[in-house]
Amino acid sequence: MNDQPERLLGLLSVLQLSDSAFPSGRYTLSYGLETLAQSGRLAMPSDPAALVAVLRDQVRLSVAPSDGVALACAHRATVGADSLDIELAVRADERLTAVKLSREARETSTRTGRALLRVATSAFGAGALAQYAREVAARRAPGNHAVVLGVLSAALGVPRPEAVAGELFAFAASWTAAAVRLAVTDHGTAQAVLHEVRTDLAAAAERAADQDVSGITSCTPLLDVMAMRHEETELRLFAS
Repeated sequence: MNDQPERLLGLLSVLQLSDSAFPSGRYTLSYGLETLAQSGRLAMPSDPAALVAVLRDQVRLSVAPSDGVALACAHRATVGADSLDIELAVRADERLTAVKLSREARETSTRTGRALLRVATSAFGAGALAQYAREVAARRAPGNHAVVLGVLSAALGVPRPEAVAGELFAFAASWTAAAVRLAVTDHGTAQAVLHEVRTDLAAAAERAADQDVSGITSCTPLLDVMAMRHEETELRLFAS
């Protein structure tokens, strides 16, 4: 019972950081959905089973092993609110950039990461986060969103599996919201899709939380091609 307040504080931090209202700019991202819809590979509206399959594969094969593992490494590099293994955090950051094959994916990841840094250092003022902000400002680290979030989550006392799970849920919630805005699905179906992938998010978070920097990988060729095509699209609603 003695650790209940700390656990609840960690839970509240996860809820705050994964909230769509948190001003990091993730609402501008469709994660390849826009090009999938424009190319006709997703019907409008789409079969809910197809949406579940695409989201599940994207979590298992791309987001969890890349952003999820990088977040876990950055979390592991952060000891308390004021101590940071900068070398480990930077290695995870650089590897995460390397596995994001499309220019848009790299740019949106660092743009939202820097936005998170600005908001978080002002709102939370964690010493470890301020250290990493200096590395990013000096261009000694890319500042990917997942890495910044890993440092911040650890500084706020969020356990590593919960921090990774929160990031995967935030991705899935943003993905389904983009599907609604693109008229690929409706609000009710989007919530059903999000509910359907809960076990996948939990399992992926558990796996990612125990990986090291060498485990940062991604393998979604079709979505990578869609992201590359999105860069050349003249009319678009989303930044990626």
